[in-house]
Amino acid sequence: MKTEEYMKGKTLVISGATRGIGKAILYRFAEFGVNIAFTYNKNEEEAKKITDDVSVKYNIKAKYYPLNVLEPEQYIDLFKQIDEDFDRVDFFISNAIIYGRSVVGGFAPFMRLKQKGLNNIYTATVLAFVVGAQEATKRMKEVGGGAIISLSSTGNLVYMPNYAGHGNSKSAVETMVKYAATELGEFGIRVNAVSGGPIDTDALRAFPDYDEVKAKVEKQSPLRKMGNPEDLAGAAFFLCDKTQSGWLTGQTIVIDGGTTFQ
Repeated sequence: MKTEEYMKGKTLVISGATRGIGKAILYRFAEFGVNIAFTYNKNEEEAKKITDDVSVKYNIKAKYYPLNVLEPEQYIDLFKQIDEDFDRVDFFISNAIIYGRSVVGGFAPFMRLKQKGLNNIYTATVLAFVVGAQEATKRMKEVGGGAIISLSSTGNLVYMPNYAGHGNSKSAVETMVKYAATELGEFGIRVNAVSGGPIDTDALRAFPDYDEVKAKVEKQSPLRKMGNPEDLAGAAFFLCDKTQSGWLTGQTIVIDGGTTFQ
């Protein structure tokens, strides 16, 4: 079976898809006829714009839903809404992240780390993945299997200033992926993670030291360039495409342009 035949008509549930990596993933799946259920946190206007665009451009069904990943139990009602709007769930990608005031005390040097910030990052990264994956699994069992992915980052492999809270939680979610893969395999559900190096997104470009970071990554990478959201979207799509990765589970695929070896 070809990729186009396998993917067409299936349904992807993805959190945090109004910009950056999540948006790139959404469009990659939509191109292959996958219906999309995605979440947003604040930018409902952008969510509606994306929905209208992919619905017309790719002739698929797309709907958006509000979700706060600091309250993972919201996934329970979210999936009930998805049940009403879609007839199946085949793929779940945990992508949404937190930033700003929510990570105060978590995005900081080691001696300034605070419990609340660390807990928030862990909740949004690990607990949200767990609850979302549990709900997705219940639906995937009904259709004979599926694929689950957590987004991660190489901040748990190499030192990044102020990144201890995030790096720790990325390690934790990658371990959770392995446990989920081991226990869900009998249902035909594969679970993997995609770990990205520094990716050129709007969020990164908003940082005051963006130019410095970009120059450093381009120097470190053997490919002499920074990654973009589409690079991670390609990896996520590959991991969900059973025709190409049907025996791949419990793994973390590192997309970093070779920077973690430098």
